[in-house]
Amino acid sequence: MPQPPSAASRDEPVIRDRGDACPGALRLHAADDGYLARVRIPGGLLDVRQASVLGLAAERFGDGHLELTSRGNVQLRGLGEECGSGLAQLLDAAGLLPAPSHERVRNIVATPMAGILSAGRPDVTPWVGELDRLLCASARATALSGRFLFALDDGRGDVAALEPDVTVLGRAHGRALVRLGAGAGAVEVAQADAPRAALLAAEYFLDAADAAGTRAWRIAELPPENALDEREFVRRLGAAGVDASRVPAVVWPYAEPPRPWGPGLGNTAPLCVLPPLGRLTVAQWRLLVQVADRGGGGGLRVTPWRTVILPRASTRRPINGYARIRDAGLVVAPDDPWQSVTACTGKPGCAKSLADVRADARALVGESAGGLPVHWSGCARRCGHPRGAAWVDLVATVDGYELDGKPTPHAQLAAALTAARTTTPPASQ
Repeated sequence: MPQPPSAASRDEPVIRDRGDACPGALRLHAADDGYLARVRIPGGLLDVRQASVLGLAAERFGDGHLELTSRGNVQLRGLGEECGSGLAQLLDAAGLLPAPSHERVRNIVATPMAGILSAGRPDVTPWVGELDRLLCASARATALSGRFLFALDDGRGDVAALEPDVTVLGRAHGRALVRLGAGAGAVEVAQADAPRAALLAAEYFLDAADAAGTRAWRIAELPPENALDEREFVRRLGAAGVDASRVPAVVWPYAEPPRPWGPGLGNTAPLCVLPPLGRLTVAQWRLLVQVADRGGGGGLRVTPWRTVILPRASTRRPINGYARIRDAGLVVAPDDPWQSVTACTGKPGCAKSLADVRADARALVGESAGGLPVHWSGCARRCGHPRGAAWVDLVATVDGYELDGKPTPHAQLAAALTAARTTTPPASQ
């Protein structure tokens, strides 16, 4: 079950002759099912009003659905060619476009359960707002690609495992580690300085990318002679007035992402909701907003694992959000087979896709049990595949599907998937 590489070989620099075409809320992408808008949600954090506006945008301008992305953002599909101005005005009024020039670089993931059932760990949610503010105030940051990723982890190691470019890991005693790329070492700073240090790390990357002349989009794409150095980063932090020290070797923690866990206790409880394949109707989305609102605040948190956390959901009568969400076709129970199945857009939305992978995934979700997650891809690009863990790789071809690189007849997919998902992955993974 080899994982396909997420970037080009690190032995050779990535050299590009064009800019980043990653879609945003203002730069729409033309897809086979209409235009697509990707709305950045730093940290996945939405208040009730913002979430309501996203539902309205999907209904007014799109196909009536909202898609959750592997970076905790929200996509709207099926948009009309002339909707750009109206969509931008709607999002801006809700505070979802604080800096139009920076809207595609606001790629920040954060521990979804930060501050919720996490005694002894720092609450990184305030860091999200501060880093977002600093990003939007930095003219230099506009040069970042739409793929550059910040991760703010409360110390458990969930979002730190998502291959971010800059990782901030909370530590005890008011300290935090800042990691550049996937290095084993880090730089330690005070938690109060963590958001600023993260921005300075991104600006350091931009300087290195300019020196390399390769138009790298991510830290991992820098050629070896331009690789970021922790000692130089400490020097840059000191010059900016941030006290920092190098930590040469760190054992980085790892935690599983949050999963649906049941109704909880009391009249309000945090809920983890899984929309199958990360796609919700406007009606389902509005139900989540209502349950979150009736629970007394806390808004919604979109996770990089295409789930939604409701920090304070009303779970008892008369609202009984748990039962209503379950009855609406969303997953809130542990051990549901949808918990480990993901897919790219596939046909008919993507012109490059060779199959309707979502329909095929739905047809087999109850017939292919196993411990390992499976990702259905419509082509070899494997968009949206899992990060940081072993997974079963199912890719559409002109003749059907390849399962972990082996052609597999459609009639044998269920059995082959079950076998692959119950096989222990190689130790190297």
